[in-house]
Amino acid sequence: MDWLNYHHLLYFWTVAKEGSITRASQQLDLAQPTISAQLHTLEDAFGEPLFVRTGRSLVLTDFGRLVYRYAEQIFGLGKELQNAVQTRPSSRVLRLTVGVAEVLPKSLVHKILQPALNMDQPVQLLCHEDRPERLLNEMNLLGLDLILSDTPVPAGSKVRAFGHLLGSCGVTFLATKEVAETLSGDFPGNLDGAPLLLPVEGTALRRALENWFAKMSVKPNLVAEFHDSSLIEAFGKGGSGVFAVPDRIAEDLSQTNGLVVVGATSDVEERFYAISADRKFRHPAVQAISDAARASLFPTATPAAALAATANASSPSQDAAAASLLSS
Repeated sequence: MDWLNYHHLLYFWTVAKEGSITRASQQLDLAQPTISAQLHTLEDAFGEPLFVRTGRSLVLTDFGRLVYRYAEQIFGLGKELQNAVQTRPSSRVLRLTVGVAEVLPKSLVHKILQPALNMDQPVQLLCHEDRPERLLNEMNLLGLDLILSDTPVPAGSKVRAFGHLLGSCGVTFLATKEVAETLSGDFPGNLDGAPLLLPVEGTALRRALENWFAKMSVKPNLVAEFHDSSLIEAFGKGGSGVFAVPDRIAEDLSQTNGLVVVGATSDVEERFYAISADRKFRHPAVQAISDAARASLFPTATPAAALAATANASSPSQDAAAASLLSS
């Protein structure tokens, strides 16, 4: 493929946006067979299919999603060029694509990413939420500028990526007033037998909490476990049990949702990483996120640790897994 046919790319982009050749033909004022033929020509030029048919709908393949992201940028720049030529200058919008580990509390993610939206240069943010390993494996496919995770890049990862420690903090246990009133004794003894909501096994916070429960000789009652932190918060706010959150957002959650603090500890440490394809942050919005996190959100992080970035670094050493003290 010596030269990209931008007419064919435009037809593809329109079909992808509209979801069907019929609607795209109405938008482009072209016959459906013409668009269909040009799509096949583009696929032949690329050497890979762009769509698969599901029922009456066309769905992008993985390769099609990659091409679509580039097409979005190409035609977005074309629109800006039109505006500039027509003497309606527009500020260059900086696109930031972020992968968010689903176990991270959404209010904390908001705090981490907000500095990017406060920049003088306009920023358009696109977030993908999934498990950290999936985000890492699809980093290039999704065009991610950054992954926010509670774990660094695992040892032996085939993806060349760099984990930058943003900071760490302890955890606070929250519950509704009604649930808290059923607990007896001082913290952490009041967690013994307490209804508990946890992230699923294999997550960093789950391992840290189970080790801490074993050390404190408390045996909470596991009520439910979740992949998504937002579901933990929803069930916690609904009165289903006690749940742990990073202490940086505990006050906000308790004030806005009528929750009370059951206890807090710095012995359970949550770490937060910015994972990028580069050893140094090159995207200005990513740099702004990192600087703000280390300066205000996690100010206690040591400079040496905060500035460390390792390629395919292994996770911090963990204590031997404690025997589960959670009752069924």
